[in-house]
Amino acid sequence: MGAALLLPIWRSMLRGIGKEPELAALLIAPDRELARQLTAGLAETKTFQILSELKSYPQEATLDLRLRQIQPEVVLLDLATDFEVASALIRHISGLHPPVYVIGLHFQNDADVLIRSLRAGAHEFLHSPFHPDAQKEAATRIRRLREPDASYSPEGGKVVAFSSAKPGSGASTLAVQTAFSLKRLTGKRVLLADFDVMGGSVAFTLKLNTPYSLLDALERAEQLDPAFWSTLVHTTGGVDVLAAPDMAITDGMEPSRLHEVIEYARMLYDWVVIDLPTIFHRISLFALTESDQCFLISTSELPSLHLARRSVGLLGQLGFERDRYQMIINRVSRKDGISSGDMEKILGCPVFATFPNDYYALHRVVTRAESLQPDSELGRALEIVAGKMCGLIQKDKRSNGNFVEPKPVLTQT
Repeated sequence: MGAALLLPIWRSMLRGIGKEPELAALLIAPDRELARQLTAGLAETKTFQILSELKSYPQEATLDLRLRQIQPEVVLLDLATDFEVASALIRHISGLHPPVYVIGLHFQNDADVLIRSLRAGAHEFLHSPFHPDAQKEAATRIRRLREPDASYSPEGGKVVAFSSAKPGSGASTLAVQTAFSLKRLTGKRVLLADFDVMGGSVAFTLKLNTPYSLLDALERAEQLDPAFWSTLVHTTGGVDVLAAPDMAITDGMEPSRLHEVIEYARMLYDWVVIDLPTIFHRISLFALTESDQCFLISTSELPSLHLARRSVGLLGQLGFERDRYQMIINRVSRKDGISSGDMEKILGCPVFATFPNDYYALHRVVTRAESLQPDSELGRALEIVAGKMCGLIQKDKRSNGNFVEPKPVLTQT
């Protein structure tokens, strides 16, 4: 059981013997004299337990990693050294979920700093010499804010999976760029997980050299914790990446371990984007049952559409309802001479969206190992679909509650 799950039990036990536990804290204090005065004050009251300390203002990615590692209840933040930088960190932390509460620190009881920090999203303000009563009052108010968390059972993040009917259809590219789009649109925590155990290419595409992979996560599936998880993933562009194994895995993997890894990822992230092997692979069929939304990718060439039609038939025979997956047609060109209606007739199911064959935009981002910006035809199309996924763009509603794009997205003028 992780520290975050044990915390409510630990708190209840201490309350049962009449003592409030210290609030677990991360201290960020470039000013060492301010840190020294705070530490001296905490030694007397024991209201906050500093689990870790940063002696400079961190980058957001570094901060996110540290927060996942130690899972503090509060961040004690130096406002005196550079208020503008500290304010940016406050705004970033205030958008996290589960919430982490920020307590601003200063040498003086400065009303202007107090008001501006609260407007940025801080919850409390303490100043030197950090009187015991002020500490206790701040801790009491934080506990009241956290009280609902003791009985709160988080729903977890959403899992979105990408698979294909035919290798080379672009499922991996769409998975990678969708993860970046979700990060850019929502600012939330996003994991890009490469589950293509036969030949995953996400790490290669993003030019990442990762010593650990999905295989390591599966081996420790029942003992995953934030510290170990932080060694498994590599952050690029604000997105955490869990790479596929370097060598293809042909042996069957236990579904229970896959389930544990996916559920643990749900707990840590708001969005989990999974790149899968072809839909005929066992791991893809399993991930389909675990996902909130799955996209089946085909290109507009007839061989790919033929395999996609077979995939739709296979999924129907296995008992998967149509609302478990959506069909995307990739690399559509105006020269193809085949409409969305024609493709739907061939496939025997609706087409959720189509993406244009924007070779030059893709070549640029693949060469540079970067995210696709919404200044190209393909970038705009991806932004629309990602926006619908996260609710920022109105969905087209039908009786079954799904949303469908029956015509190409931004491929017609």
